[in-house]
Amino acid sequence: MKSDQSVGRIITFGDRPVQKKTCPSPEFSCLSMKSDQSVYRLITFSDDSTENRGVQREGSEITGRNMETSVQNLDYPSYPGDVPVGGDDTLHAFGDRMKQDDLATTSQTTLALSCHQKLKFTLGEKCQKRTEGILKTGSLVHLHEIYTELYIVEEGSDEANKEHEVSQIEAASRRRDTQEIPIKCNDILKHKDKVIRTVLTKGVAGIGKTVSVQKFILDWAEGTANQDVLFIFPLPFRKLNLIKEEKLSLVNLLHRFFTDTKNLKPEEFHHNKVLFIFDGLDECRLPLDFQNSESVSDVTQSASVDVLLTNLIKGKLLPSALIWITTRPAAADQIPADCINQVTEIRGFSDLQKEEYFRKRFREEHVAERIITHLKSSRSLYIMCHIPVFCWITGSVLERILGESEISEIPKTLTEMFTQFIVFQIKHSRKKYQEKGDVDHEEAREIILALGKLAFQQLEKGNLIFYEEDLIKCGIDVREASVYSGVCTQIFWEESGLHLGRVFSFVHLSAQEFLAALYVILSFIFKNKNVLQRQHFPTKSTLSDVLKCAVDKALESETGHLNLFLRFLSGLSLESNQTILQGLLSQRVSTSHNTEEIIKYIKDKTCETTPEKTINLFHCLNELNDHSLQQKVQSYVNKETIGGSCDPKFCPGQWSALAFIMLNSENQLEEFDLRRYHQSEGCLLRLLPVIRTCRNVILHKCNLTGKSCAALASALSSNSSCIRELDLSYNKLQDSGVKLLCDGLKSSQCKLEKLGLECCSLGKEGCTALTAALTSNPTHLQELNIKHNKPGNSGVKLLQTLVEDPQCKLDKLLID
Repeated sequence: MKSDQSVGRIITFGDRPVQKKTCPSPEFSCLSMKSDQSVYRLITFSDDSTENRGVQREGSEITGRNMETSVQNLDYPSYPGDVPVGGDDTLHAFGDRMKQDDLATTSQTTLALSCHQKLKFTLGEKCQKRTEGILKTGSLVHLHEIYTELYIVEEGSDEANKEHEVSQIEAASRRRDTQEIPIKCNDILKHKDKVIRTVLTKGVAGIGKTVSVQKFILDWAEGTANQDVLFIFPLPFRKLNLIKEEKLSLVNLLHRFFTDTKNLKPEEFHHNKVLFIFDGLDECRLPLDFQNSESVSDVTQSASVDVLLTNLIKGKLLPSALIWITTRPAAADQIPADCINQVTEIRGFSDLQKEEYFRKRFREEHVAERIITHLKSSRSLYIMCHIPVFCWITGSVLERILGESEISEIPKTLTEMFTQFIVFQIKHSRKKYQEKGDVDHEEAREIILALGKLAFQQLEKGNLIFYEEDLIKCGIDVREASVYSGVCTQIFWEESGLHLGRVFSFVHLSAQEFLAALYVILSFIFKNKNVLQRQHFPTKSTLSDVLKCAVDKALESETGHLNLFLRFLSGLSLESNQTILQGLLSQRVSTSHNTEEIIKYIKDKTCETTPEKTINLFHCLNELNDHSLQQKVQSYVNKETIGGSCDPKFCPGQWSALAFIMLNSENQLEEFDLRRYHQSEGCLLRLLPVIRTCRNVILHKCNLTGKSCAALASALSSNSSCIRELDLSYNKLQDSGVKLLCDGLKSSQCKLEKLGLECCSLGKEGCTALTAALTSNPTHLQELNIKHNKPGNSGVKLLQTLVEDPQCKLDKLLID
């Protein structure tokens, strides 16, 4: 930079030799960096992928990716009023700034641009290629070729959802909210009404959070989006965990992970727009204490990693930085609500996006159509395809089966699908190892058992990411971990973390849950041991005892974290699935198991547990290929017994079976009228999962009480609720019942627009509760009917103030 020998020449850093071209403008010269005579000279730092380097575009000296407009609107507090122009490959954006007389400041700006270019190149190289499923295996393809836009929406709350993730997926598949406006991945940090600093993005495992981060970074690196950001620092929690014991400054932390920025001065982090991406909060094993952690405000001040993170997120450290955090829903509450400006949710693929995915993956149209048709025929499989990773799993299995000369039976249940997937992947990898003489049948089985034990123990703890100490506790020799990931190439994998240590994981939570269930089955078969109870059984005991124990444990779980595990365990108890496993285990599997016994046990439980947990029990019956209870209820539907009124002799289990049938029907209800079924509280409570999915709910004259109000409040406050109109007229709810209902109305998740409480014995206390609820959540309810009640003048005045309040949407109050 001290000489003038580069004047008028374009310098390309690519694979070709440096080409020189005389600039047609003779007046340019270079005297020093203090002058403005170097403005508009073009220096290209080519950051193209390896295979495209040195390929010149026609009519341009710029090689590789053409990153136009990549430093537009840079926010430099040191240079107020500047509006830079040009692209990443030019110094145009810094032209006016070069006029500054402060040589030190100018050097820092030049250095920032240089580091910016290097970081873009490095991150672009890392993010542009990937393979589906497990990284590092299979052939790499460009992300743009396989990326399918995900359905992302803004959420009104960062409240953690403790439901099992499959339950959330099933709820998402039924959610129909026309008011929700999808957000594009590249707009995740933007909002039309408010300034965004910190965004929390939720999504279940495998839904596409990490891929969305990758796509965001790639588009930034290619210069097509978010060019106001000069530096992006992706810091996954799984890697931050590896240095949890160290103390270092924020500057040193970034130098550790991003060597391209090692020459940046500390002040550059303040003078430039910086984005930190913390991917995988649910994988965090750092003690994030937002209340008691020490205060750090200097980027050169050393502290533990967890302290640096809490201060960054709170805005104490580097308050000008943008923060993007991704997490599974259950871990979202680790970040205080007052630290988050916007909450978004990735809901995976819509039905149209599922089809787009399979048509992209299978270029032969008839293959794609056959796969889509088959998946639609199995509602449970089709719903799971909301998860991109599950699309990859089903695609892998169905592609192999449809490609065989003798087509075997196509999987129709989750257990059948995963059994085929696991067996095929392990057989394929084992064959590779056997050719080398490394792994035999017995060793392969021991590897599966060890991985199953790891899956089971970590599932109980809620961990999806494991470290060397976790493997050691399961009896896995970490020196042989590469053999485990080799035998189970597409299932279990390891990732190095900058020479800091190794990180292990399964391809998806569902694969971990399947292996955990397989471990329980194999432990009983080979060791006559029920690992759920940590004890040995007498010889005469059966697999039914293990399954009953699993059912009880799953029902005891408040979060339902064992739901999918139980479904897999139920399916693996069938002889048909065990037959498939025999080839894998090279040993005949024999169990003394009465399938009818466990089916009866599950049916009995459907009458005893909550409606939500009952839904999973019906999924378990499906995995056991038992549809008798559903068929019995379906016969009533077919005979139009359900019309004026349903059979009052229906037991709770039969009402739940009806709910299961309705939820898994392709034709979703827009309106739910309880009078079509049975006008009773018992019927309402059992059909509550269905009620959540309907827009208009009519409970007129249904003999409901406060117990119903509490249940409805829970439904209204659920983030899966679709209810927009609710008519509770002519039920003796009284003030006590209305107060319970208000617990749901005040929730930020409640989107109710019309509420009917005509003739519900409503008094002043009920009106007070309604006023408080609508003050707390004023943006949705537009119409309230309280005719034929006794609210008194004071109660009416309270509600009238809401109508007059410009902040409240209520504009129609119906009273006598």
